[in-house]
Amino acid sequence: MFFSQKLKTLFFLFLLLITQSPTLLAQSDAIRIEGQAQGTSYHITYFDQQNRDFKPEIEKILQNFDKSVSTYLPTSIISRINANEENVELDKTFITCFNKAKEVFKNTYGAFDPTVYPLVNAWGFGPGKKQKIEKSKIDSMLQFVGFHLIKIKGNHVIKKDKRVALDFNAFAQGYSVDVVSEFLNSKGISSYIVEIGGEVYAKGKKPNNENWSIGIEKPIDNQESENPLKAIVKLENLALATSGNYRRFVIENGIKFVHHIDPKTGYPTKNNLLSASVFAKDCISSDANATGILVMGLDKAMLFLKKHPELLVYLIYSDTDGNYKIYESEGLRAILSEEQ
Repeated sequence: MFFSQKLKTLFFLFLLLITQSPTLLAQSDAIRIEGQAQGTSYHITYFDQQNRDFKPEIEKILQNFDKSVSTYLPTSIISRINANEENVELDKTFITCFNKAKEVFKNTYGAFDPTVYPLVNAWGFGPGKKQKIEKSKIDSMLQFVGFHLIKIKGNHVIKKDKRVALDFNAFAQGYSVDVVSEFLNSKGISSYIVEIGGEVYAKGKKPNNENWSIGIEKPIDNQESENPLKAIVKLENLALATSGNYRRFVIENGIKFVHHIDPKTGYPTKNNLLSASVFAKDCISSDANATGILVMGLDKAMLFLKKHPELLVYLIYSDTDGNYKIYESEGLRAILSEEQ
């Protein structure tokens, strides 16, 4: 298992609108692959005139991905590093995740920080047992939270404090979408959509020249099932990931605690930003930045986005009266339609 009931962004209603003419269907039927991976489900649809079934190879890819960066697998590279095992050799998957984390950590001024893992566990949102939360314990943990405390040298991880531990779960699922997409590209597939746990990348158009359609949910607290749609977007050569505070949370003494931990305070985030959907050229960027934006909150996110026009966003937040409000990048208007 990768993300135990991760449900970080299960905003997703997969709209596979394969409504093609009989002629097109005869030339190339849609091939659909689905299954379980990383503690969630995946759905892949592609068009291939050779009618090849890539499910065995894709499942092997996802299994190998877990062996690198799953904190739920004790023998994974990341788990061995967190356990301070000596001379752990890194692979491409781990290094790519580490470097992307470093980039987004810097760009978000530390709002996105994979060394928050001990706090994630302490709050009961990781594989570890939930702990009794006390301010003194949080303050103690914050001493070894900070991405400046860890680096890669050669092919190994070097820590300034052995208590530092990594968690790539906030964006590794997005990267797994990219890895599967790269595999399909290598096979000459030019029309496909890959969805893993709600993170998505769509390549090209369908043979009937339609775009792939994806739904963004209303951010209603709901841990069990899909919510009504707030918007529908049409994707082409674009990734989409959403982080929200409405799927994964706990209620203690009548207080809601969400799973996004602020690495500066050690506590779950509290702001009026309900969900952040980020569009980018690759899904690892979408996923990591969606998490960082949600942790930052609306005001800081707006300042961040001015410096990163390459990111398109659809943000849902609440006003002082608890009503939904929307901020969307101007570039989304051509591909997004809002539901009632």
